[in-house]
Amino acid sequence: MKIALYQPDIAGNVGTILRLGACLGVPCAIIEPCGFPFSDKALKRAGMDYAEAVEIERFADWQAFAQSAKIEGRRIALMTSKGSAPLYETEFHPTDILLFGSESAGVPEEVQAACGLRIRIPMQAGFRSLNVAVSAGIALSEALRQTGQLPMENTP
Repeated sequence: MKIALYQPDIAGNVGTILRLGACLGVPCAIIEPCGFPFSDKALKRAGMDYAEAVEIERFADWQAFAQSAKIEGRRIALMTSKGSAPLYETEFHPTDILLFGSESAGVPEEVQAACGLRIRIPMQAGFRSLNVAVSAGIALSEALRQTGQLPMENTP
């Protein structure tokens, strides 16, 4: 399993998602450009020291990322409020990449078309979307649960 962020806008959300990846043992990919200077200082506030514990891949653009996913034989599952497949009816594979669009614009049509799945998290009518970091936590937890990849519970 892997998390990928397409041109993220908000450093705090990226830091939170990197912390999520560290805590659940899932690598993260950043598809640039970012809407902020990608630096330790920008991410440290939300990611704390957890960001140092996660494997981070950076890609110059969508084409480089898509090529890497193809070489690795991974399916790209786009998480989008416009998705046709509800999260809890989706069958995940252990090697899936969960892709999240930028906070301000999502992903362009070219990216949507390239994704094997377009998944939505069910929510109350009248709301546009969840925060991207919240969505990542919900979707990743479900995907890891289904594929038996959730880490064992911490022991003190």
